[in-house]
Amino acid sequence: MGQVNILIVGRHEQILQTVVRLVNNNPEWRGVGALTDKEAIQLFSHEVFDLILLSSGIEPESEANLRAYFIDHRPETIIVQHYGGGSGLLTAEIYEALKTRS
Repeated sequence: MGQVNILIVGRHEQILQTVVRLVNNNPEWRGVGALTDKEAIQLFSHEVFDLILLSSGIEPESEANLRAYFIDHRPETIIVQHYGGGSGLLTAEIYEALKTRS
């Protein structure tokens, strides 16, 4: 398996930067952050991501729209909701989600 590309969507710039940094601490992962729906969709449209990490602060309607867009355009993409809780939990959530990948 090659490097896992992860799109991280969040609304709080400092938290998003922290999550991107934590993801990128794993040499097997490459994390890219997006603060807005438009930015997330643009990144998703130009790059193949193995996993989408939805961070805290995303409004329910926005989250539903993003999920629908991602699933409609690449149904095999894994989507994970991350509410916080430190690097250990984040790492566990990503590893658990990646297990479902064929």
